Amino acid sequence: MRGILRYADADGRVRVGLGDDDGEAVVRPLPDVRDMADLLRRPLAEIRELAAAASGERLAARLADVAVLPPVDGGTEVWAGGVTYERSREARGEESDSADLYDRVYDADRPELFFKSVAWRVVTDGEPTGVRADSALDVPEPELALFVNAHAEIVGYGVCDDVSSRSIEGENALYLPQAKVYAGGCALGAFVRPVWELDDPRAGAVRMSVLRGGEEAFTGEVALAGLRRRPEDLVSSLFDCYPFPDGAVLATGTGIVPDMDFTLQEDDVVDIEITGVGSLRNTVVRGQRALDWLVAARSEPALRGPRAPLPE
Repeated sequence: MRGILRYADADGRVRVGLGDDDGEAVVRPLPDVRDMADLLRRPLAEIRELAAAASGERLAARLADVAVLPPVDGGTEVWAGGVTYERSREARGEESDSADLYDRVYDADRPELFFKSVAWRVVTDGEPTGVRADSALDVPEPELALFVNAHAEIVGYGVCDDVSSRSIEGENALYLPQAKVYAGGCALGAFVRPVWELDDPRAGAVRMSVLRGGEEAFTGEVALAGLRRRPEDLVSSLFDCYPFPDGAVLATGTGIVPDMDFTLQEDDVVDIEITGVGSLRNTVVRGQRALDWLVAARSEPALRGPRAPLPE
């Protein structure tokens, strides 16, 4: 898979480059780009020129020699859309005693949009995702993510796991922020697939499996054609009343929701793949303490990477 990548080189310097993980398996830095927020401040045409310049750059690092980082930083925010697939509407109704709320938003002109994460709390491929210690029913939510610049242009696509507490949201719809926003609750695939390299992301599919003890505990697939709202319309709604000077990432909602008898457990491995976009793999940890390293990693990216849960 080829895409834009944020990484730390052998000297610990954080860079943004154009990576290829199945051909030459190298990454080439984008010229004069300080970080992802800097990149997302620029118009799409300029970003495309920078990527073309990086493709011809001889200076390259092997992917095996760099530390891959989440593809967000600075003031870039992650937002998400909800109830954008028929299955999502059904699932929200199953868990809630206010099912009519979800029926109405599914058909409404105004989409459900909510804040998901600041950049520094996002985890990426190989790092742990978390479930809340006070939640009884938790699920991964695999979603197509839109990387949007400050000018409201979609510049790339990614893979998002919008981890959620069904029990907390189901208890009261007003608890949505607590069900959605917490340490380890947002994962993004490391590679951002440039928009000019993918004609129509909705022509593909989202696939997810959850492995437990080496066995498949859940598997699901949904066609992106089932996404009720156009990605451009979701972006328009998000940018209608919010300034995003460092750009934004917008997850477009999930069409894969397990039945009510499934919940994530510690040490589950969640695998997500989106046709033509990329993949994401994370192991589940429980409780905030296992994600405490995120605070120090704000200033020390070398602290990032796969890690085991801390003892209770």
